[in-house]
Amino acid sequence: MYYITINGKIEDADKYSILTKNNAFKYGYGLFETMLILNNNIKLFDYHWERLLQGMDILQIGVPRFFSKQKIENGILTLVEKNKLSNLCRVRLQLFTTGDGIFTSFDNQTGIFIECFPLENDVYKLNENGLQIGIAEGIFKANDSIANLKTSNALIYAIAAKQAKINKWNDALILNSKGTIIESVIANIFWIKDSIIYTPPLIDGCVAGIMRRYIIKNIPAIIEKPLTKEELGAADEIFLSNAIKGIKYVGNFENRIYKPQIVKKIHKELSSKLYS
Repeated sequence: MYYITINGKIEDADKYSILTKNNAFKYGYGLFETMLILNNNIKLFDYHWERLLQGMDILQIGVPRFFSKQKIENGILTLVEKNKLSNLCRVRLQLFTTGDGIFTSFDNQTGIFIECFPLENDVYKLNENGLQIGIAEGIFKANDSIANLKTSNALIYAIAAKQAKINKWNDALILNSKGTIIESVIANIFWIKDSIIYTPPLIDGCVAGIMRRYIIKNIPAIIEKPLTKEELGAADEIFLSNAIKGIKYVGNFENRIYKPQIVKKIHKELSSKLYS
């Protein structure tokens, strides 16, 4: 049996389906966090919590009942224990508003949904084979006031992921409305040139990634600047980051081969702090 948590109560997942008044389902109006559980510990939980509260404020999402940092943390750990996944798993926490229509999204209670999934033991280790990536075509992400949030509206990412599958890439890069590269389907992007590490700035429209924040905090010399296709092609190394998989190096972009020399050092340094 598999269990989920709905509004603070652990339930049998087989008993539930989509709620008809779930505006995350109907309009993409909601927020989510995806967290790594390792040895009964929610990695970077403070960062996740801060981002969630910031997103709730920007989207004007009401506070659910029984909603506090301690209660959410305890609820997550109780759920993963119930599912026998305390050693290693991925948790998705979803906030959604309710209402009969798009103009009533602010009028009713905010719901909270938590589920967890097993992971491979080496999920956060550096990949042995480099990722192959390409640029998604025909879609552009606006660099607006909600671009940095983890919202339930993931249509752009779903289309890009489909293109990646068709092209046999491991991931696809997303462009903003100005045509610069900002992120991938599931990760933030970094590149290295002449031993200097760069990443696109939040103002360009990328998600304010949890692992991105952790990397920048621990490697202060990182420079934030817009990323063009030409500059990425001229990079010495490329790597992607997210809260679940950590750091993964890119081995192929536009038929150019990249080796993870500096990336290996970065991964080793950060992993010793985060996963020990």
